[in-house]
Amino acid sequence: MKRRPLAIAAATAGVLATAAFALPHLPPNPVTDSINDQVFQEKSRRYATAADAHTRNAHAPAPAPAGQAHAAPASGSAAALPSWVPKDATDIRIRARRTGEARLIRFTLGATPLNGPQCTTGVPKRLHGRVLDARWWPRGTRAEERPECRDVHQYQVAVRGKRVYAWTDGTLSPGAKAPAPAAVGAAAR
Repeated sequence: MKRRPLAIAAATAGVLATAAFALPHLPPNPVTDSINDQVFQEKSRRYATAADAHTRNAHAPAPAPAGQAHAAPASGSAAALPSWVPKDATDIRIRARRTGEARLIRFTLGATPLNGPQCTTGVPKRLHGRVLDARWWPRGTRAEERPECRDVHQYQVAVRGKRVYAWTDGTLSPGAKAPAPAAVGAAAR
């Protein structure tokens, strides 16, 4: 009789271990998205165009320079696009911590070229390293990455053909001010 609870515990542990191993390899669906959101505190979003990304955000976008996507306000969601993403970008994928500090972004360039990763406001800071991962993120981008500092957070950007890959660990761009504590709480929702 005493073996039954042990067998149940072992079976439960086996199921949980199998689920933990298989979950990152499953295609996105409401179940895996919910688990990523609640357990791993990560959100994944996919948009057909940059315009779709802004209409789905809860906050109204700020005006943007010609040829560039709308900048998300500091209190915007973790899935908001940075201001330097061209407005005609397509096939946008974003994976972000719910708090908004760490993010991966992939998009395909349209007719508007990416006017190169730039850090004109100061010397780029050393980032700690990419803490998120996604199945759509390619291997070996480190040597191609260049700093981009035209947004609140400093990104590392690699361009491969028409595909752009960018990540941040939440390091602020040189000269940028940290978002207000209320903005951080709003981003986590």
